[in-house]
Amino acid sequence: MQLLIADDHTLFRDSLVQYIQRACPDVQVLLASDFHEAFAMANDNEAIDLVMLDYRMPGMMGLDGLRRMRESYPDIPVALMSGVAEDDQVRQAIGLGARAYFPKTMSGKALVEAIQLVLDGEKYIPRDAKTNNILPSHYDDASGDLKGQPIVKNHEDLGKLTPREMQVLKYLSKGASNKEIARDLDLQIVTIKLHVRGICKKLGAKNRTQAAISAREMGVIS
Repeated sequence: MQLLIADDHTLFRDSLVQYIQRACPDVQVLLASDFHEAFAMANDNEAIDLVMLDYRMPGMMGLDGLRRMRESYPDIPVALMSGVAEDDQVRQAIGLGARAYFPKTMSGKALVEAIQLVLDGEKYIPRDAKTNNILPSHYDDASGDLKGQPIVKNHEDLGKLTPREMQVLKYLSKGASNKEIARDLDLQIVTIKLHVRGICKKLGAKNRTQAAISAREMGVIS
């Protein structure tokens, strides 16, 4: 099974790949950093089972990239990923033939399960359990609801982290597991879990992946 993930954010892309490969060791993941590279790779790899396109990356030009991918490779399922897309843009993507929409607010586990549904022939459009609206791709800083602005407000949020938490955060950005972090830092796994919980709380992140993405967006982790 082959997945093609196209996203210009190296941290998000690499973290996602590591999570997918730990959950599904048999899956081969191809990576592209922009639409043009993804388009060329789709042409060179007939066995691709799913293409995942970031909505806002070089070459996409909004939904034009999705439209072009669907027209050129109609037999390859395409999903849209985003941390910025709004409801109307998601609906347009589905109208253009996207098989799924993966907001970047999803947990790694939920995303892997959603990918499997699409590979099984299903469509996947996540909805808010309370409103039944399409699940937004970003959070609102003021209320914590699933809409609005990026997770981290400013550098003051990162400044709340202790030196040890910053150290753990750098491991999270590499997709390391709690066990791997504990081994490298010579700490107990339960201690790492507490640090991760503290990091997420201080950054206002829902999970470890969002915390790492936020740190990268603030320029703290390259």
